[in-house]
Amino acid sequence: MKVYQTDQIRNVALIGHGSSGKTTLTEAVLFATGVTKRQGRVEDGNTVSDFDKEEMARKVSIGASVIPTEWENIKYNFLDTPGYFDFAGEMYGALRASEAAIILVDASAGVEVGTEKAWQYTEKNKIPKMIFLNKMDKENVSFEKVLAQLKENFGDKIVPFTLPIGEAESFKGLVDIVDEVEIPAELADEASSIKEMLTEKVAETDEELMEKYFEGEAFTKEEFEKGLKLAFMNCDLVPLIVGCAEKAIGIEVLLDMIGRFVPAPNEVGANVGYRGEEKIERKVDSKEPFSAIVFKTIVDPFVGKLSVFKVLSGKMTKDQELYNPNKDDSEKLGGLFVLRGKNQIEVSEIVAGDIGATSKLQITQTGDTLCDKGNIIQFEKIEYPEPCLFLAVEPKSKGDEDKIGSSLQRLTEEDPTFVVERNSETKQQLIGGQGNMQLAVIVNKLKNTFGVDVNLTDPKIAYRETIKGTASVQGKHKKQSGGAGQYGDVHMRFEPCEEEFIFDEEIFGGSVPKQYIPAVEKGIRECLDHGVLAGYPVVNIKAVLFDGSYHPVDSNEMAFKIAASLAFKKGIEAAKPVLLEPIMKVEILIPEEYMGDIMGDMNKRRGRILGMEQQEDGSQLVMAEAPMAEMFKYAIDLRSMTQARGSFRMEFARYEEVPSNISEKIIEEAKAEKE
Repeated sequence: MKVYQTDQIRNVALIGHGSSGKTTLTEAVLFATGVTKRQGRVEDGNTVSDFDKEEMARKVSIGASVIPTEWENIKYNFLDTPGYFDFAGEMYGALRASEAAIILVDASAGVEVGTEKAWQYTEKNKIPKMIFLNKMDKENVSFEKVLAQLKENFGDKIVPFTLPIGEAESFKGLVDIVDEVEIPAELADEASSIKEMLTEKVAETDEELMEKYFEGEAFTKEEFEKGLKLAFMNCDLVPLIVGCAEKAIGIEVLLDMIGRFVPAPNEVGANVGYRGEEKIERKVDSKEPFSAIVFKTIVDPFVGKLSVFKVLSGKMTKDQELYNPNKDDSEKLGGLFVLRGKNQIEVSEIVAGDIGATSKLQITQTGDTLCDKGNIIQFEKIEYPEPCLFLAVEPKSKGDEDKIGSSLQRLTEEDPTFVVERNSETKQQLIGGQGNMQLAVIVNKLKNTFGVDVNLTDPKIAYRETIKGTASVQGKHKKQSGGAGQYGDVHMRFEPCEEEFIFDEEIFGGSVPKQYIPAVEKGIRECLDHGVLAGYPVVNIKAVLFDGSYHPVDSNEMAFKIAASLAFKKGIEAAKPVLLEPIMKVEILIPEEYMGDIMGDMNKRRGRILGMEQQEDGSQLVMAEAPMAEMFKYAIDLRSMTQARGSFRMEFARYEEVPSNISEKIIEEAKAEKE
């Protein structure tokens, strides 16, 4: 593949609902541009972009893949992203490397949840976009109906650049309204009114053009095209192109529109980065110092680690020394190539604005900057969604723990939305992600790629124990055997307090000598880890030593330590012990219409609603609190309650007493586990 200059490159991310045809579109593009001799099919598992075993087995995209192709002296980098919500992080990475997005819409399904999410994300981040209305040949497809639905959901800035010739089963092609190419008589009126709409959009981009428009003067072809491009780049215009990816209809028109209206990387302004506190601007230009951002990592046990990056300034060559400012260390380049699916095409250099890949980078992770050590710059990291579903991971066979740990670590490099944590209290290894499909894919990858079999279970909960009453008790340890005996006697009071643990003493007249008091405290502290109800840590208690007795010969520190532990057990049992559970603060973002369902569901989870805030886009932010025990599968349940339109984040708030009926069950289970 020849080296294209920055102004000859177009980077576009294909986004949208699952099964809208993103991967099929990449196949149609490769076929139309002569890269392949026949189109692959997702159903047959032979597409260029879905090359991962999991993708072939599931018939869905799991990772974003780069599909470069050449057409009419332009290099197109298509980034095919998954539509399934568990893998939304892949879309975020792909959009970071693109100047525009193409939202695919299945004409037979219309606006779906994935369409809404893709639209919202691109609007929020001001990413220019086109809509490719795919599957126009499907039964009962009505172009007018889908267009009306799109406009109703997303507004009037969606304007058709093409109209279909025939629809549903009789769909056989399209007409290009922008260039007014061979418009059939029956479409002339509609084409004319759309052209007028586009002319208005062009007039709005420039004061001189606005004057010209009001004076009734026609725009030149150059003015018209320049105005359309500007309106598109400003996100004031969303071109809609009809087609059928499976039959490769509309592909050349789409390529032509991308070539003309999607900005080249050097047309979108400089990239802003930082050197310490200093803000730096870097033009997307081959003559600038080198810098790049890694937006994807692929972990392959045979090939090693592949880092996929976009060069933001300067150029990358084979013998280049790379510096990673995120890690403050240098890296050695392990070959330079462009990826097309899994195929590596060697190249001599990658210029500003283009996408490339290298292997064997040791320290570099997704989101890191690479730059020239003499001209350090660091770009902001890609923001990924936080994990919302956590499960505990356990090996199926003993002795696999270390292997699991290292394999999971490698998978976090590949997917930044996936995390691995160890809970020091419950001693469990937890994995967290966006949903159950993502975690199921991780489990399969552990088995197929790293040869480790695991089970996923609900995480254990870190309960606590405390007391509600006050109790005064005696703890006496007396042991006589041949030779020196042991004697320690303490009288202690246990009462609730705000702090985690307080130890105090009120000894008069030396009933317990000063040198033994630290041993009493130590004895109590050692008991705090295991409460009397279910063996959970004890919190919020005050222990006061107020009396006792000693033996001049047999007393020692150990005896008083044991006496204190006896007092602890008796005292806690007598002071109305209760179980505490972690309460989570939850923020749920949902469309207004799901409010009733969410509130009803929260009540079932023993939760309480604290308040609501209307958001700018009309959605509602619901603030609530709920016990952690009720929230494990919330990510899955919220998705089904809101058709995947809802999202939430959760953090620990405090501990609260467990209701007695539930407490009994937990205590029984804990005791059964110990037997």
